[in-house]
Amino acid sequence: MNPVTRMRMGRGSRRPGRLHALLRNGAATFAMLGATAALAADPDPAQAQALVQAASVKAPDTVAAHLALGRAYYVLGQYAEAKIEFETVLRFDNLPQDLLSQVEIYNRAAAEALDEGRPLTAFGYAETGIGGYRVNSTRGTDFFGGGDRHDAFLNGRAGGGLNYALANGYAIDASLDYRFRSFDNADTRNDSDLRWRLAGSRSFGENNLAVGVRGRNSYRGDGDFRNDAGIFTDYRYRVDPDNQITLGAEYLRRRYPEGRLRERSRTAAEASAGWIHSLLDGAGSLTINARGGQYSGENRPDGSSDFFGASVALDFTVNKRLGWGTFAWWERDSYSNERVHFHPDALDNGVLQRRKDNLYEVGAYLVWEFAPTWTLRPELLWIRDQSNALGVNYSATEYWINVRKSF
Repeated sequence: MNPVTRMRMGRGSRRPGRLHALLRNGAATFAMLGATAALAADPDPAQAQALVQAASVKAPDTVAAHLALGRAYYVLGQYAEAKIEFETVLRFDNLPQDLLSQVEIYNRAAAEALDEGRPLTAFGYAETGIGGYRVNSTRGTDFFGGGDRHDAFLNGRAGGGLNYALANGYAIDASLDYRFRSFDNADTRNDSDLRWRLAGSRSFGENNLAVGVRGRNSYRGDGDFRNDAGIFTDYRYRVDPDNQITLGAEYLRRRYPEGRLRERSRTAAEASAGWIHSLLDGAGSLTINARGGQYSGENRPDGSSDFFGASVALDFTVNKRLGWGTFAWWERDSYSNERVHFHPDALDNGVLQRRKDNLYEVGAYLVWEFAPTWTLRPELLWIRDQSNALGVNYSATEYWINVRKSF
């Protein structure tokens, strides 16, 4: 029997007490405050969960109801339900990819909001580690060189986010995230990347709608830079404790200001839909996303491209200190221009065609909290770019182990 199930069964027979009387009298606000206090003291998490659920029914539009219920789910080890509940009223960007770390950040923010009455909640992080990068053998890398190449690197990342709660369910959130890699091979470019976001949101009942701006500034090597900036909207709907639906749209401009990559500048218009589902009484989660749109660029040699794709992620928590997950990502790009692409099998070494790409990423990770707020994070990532244009074919395997400090 699942430990969470045992906890529920073992505590379900206790007397309801004074807070249930408050609920019978319709005093939802007082019941919510009492349930939150009971949860903070942690004498009976299962009872606190039942009380907050009842209060949520009577006051479904309150931010406090969702935060308190999320905390109850967290105490019970139902992390996927906690994530869904928190995300109905809280927005943080650049969170770790694992479920356990996400709900720990949300839970701290909820405690600050409910217990201390803070309108401003925030989180921060810093991590560093070592890794390796291997270029795998493909038709493209074999012909043009670079296949079966190995490089080692040092990497680092730092950043954080904040959420400021306003009246009537409105909120403002912002985040910064900086990443870099330094390779031991002088012929391999070092990576540097800054991501930012600013948005406003409104929660109403089981819904949350955000509108904002976000972007990315990257160093691409050899003195070249890439600047992304765009507007987006994102909608979340909590169907029930175990399911969340998301819808999104974004219009983004990617610009290479100067240099050899300038012709790659483009505009992207994208729509997406997603589903998060709780597994194993909340100890795991399944996330599925689908997206589609168009990349357009006046100077791109292969023209504009229509794209569609999907991703799936599974995450599992073993206990409050250990979790793991795996994910897969795919995108199909179909370009508009017919042009000559090099091909070694053609008599004149050229083929007239429209370029079509399939891009894949598959990864896995492990997260171990070896001390409070400190985690060890080994990760593995496989990349494959498959195309009818020979020079675009590429594959690599990356692996690294990082130590992360959360604030």
